[in-house]
Amino acid sequence: MKNQPLNKRLGNAWAGIHASWKSENSFRFHVAATLFVICLLVFLRPDAVWWALLLLTCGLVLCLELVNTAVEKLADHLHPDLHPALKTTKDTLAGAVLMASLIAVGVFVAFLGSFVSL
Repeated sequence: MKNQPLNKRLGNAWAGIHASWKSENSFRFHVAATLFVICLLVFLRPDAVWWALLLLTCGLVLCLELVNTAVEKLADHLHPDLHPALKTTKDTLAGAVLMASLIAVGVFVAFLGSFVSL
């Protein structure tokens, strides 16, 4: 599978995103939240730094959701029974998604606060 052409690699990446979209409610929720943030950015037209901060934090959450899904699917395939080490792995990844989400919310609140103080 190494050294595939770019279009094949992009297709594989899109297939992974699509698989997460189909199987994970939290991924769909975070995509919707990201789209909301993008619409708000387009409407409010803030400085470029806010675009960067909000898109980076939203992107981080989406990336962690994809990693979480990948590891969960692999773990469930390799060891269908609940194993304590796999539970810790899954819980830790869920914690990473939660932390990134809280950071994104914090950046969003700071963004909204910058408009209230005007």
